[in-house]
Amino acid sequence: MDIQTSGEVAVLPMRAGKANAIGSAFLDRLSAQLDAVTASGASALVLTGEGSAFSAGLDLPELTALDRPGLERFIRRFSEVMLRVFTLPVPVVAAINGHAIAGGCVLAMQADVRLAAAGDYRIGLNEVQIGLGLPAVVLETLRCQVTPASLGPVALEGRLLAPEEARALGLIEAVVPQAVLLEQARGRAAELAALPRPAFRDVKEAIRGPVAAAVRRAARHDARRWVETAFSAPARERLAQVVSRLTKNRAD
Repeated sequence: MDIQTSGEVAVLPMRAGKANAIGSAFLDRLSAQLDAVTASGASALVLTGEGSAFSAGLDLPELTALDRPGLERFIRRFSEVMLRVFTLPVPVVAAINGHAIAGGCVLAMQADVRLAAAGDYRIGLNEVQIGLGLPAVVLETLRCQVTPASLGPVALEGRLLAPEEARALGLIEAVVPQAVLLEQARGRAAELAALPRPAFRDVKEAIRGPVAAAVRRAARHDARRWVETAFSAPARERLAQVVSRLTKNRAD
């Protein structure tokens, strides 16, 4: 996971195995790369994945091995890094090249603009389907970017959506051919970067700052609530099934 540059636009291809699963090491590396973007003076950032996934979600085999305190520390760290992306003072464009599921969709939703490649893959927050709740960093950042009518199918039902369905619900701005996804994302980032930088930064802070502050205020209570749901019997049963499938797929 290393920054690439194209003019004043920084491009960060995320590399963490076949599915770009989000675990502790992923979060630490992403946070370090955000530091590098800030230090470089880049005018905008494009986030993208590789292969068939933008990110297929949290690293469930890692998470299910944690005890309650460990899982609480993880979800608080996850929220912290997501808010870093959400409040980055320069434009952030997510170039969704493939599956963006659960935590991967959360990461994409922290961007200012999301473009998705046309293709047979899914975007969405399916946490409720596997017995998990949605922490405040997910719900609050989602609520400020989609219409109330979209919250039901996206958050409460946890639907996994084809790119065009995700566009119709407001999760993404546009669907473009895979071959030009990165080019289009760079172009969109450059458009936003061409706006007067102090004005863009101030308006973004005015819109997103109160959302981030609300998430931080609720951090401890929210993390404990999420962990208790994750340790409920239905969640443990469903997570065990999912982890078994993931482990088998990785072995094949």
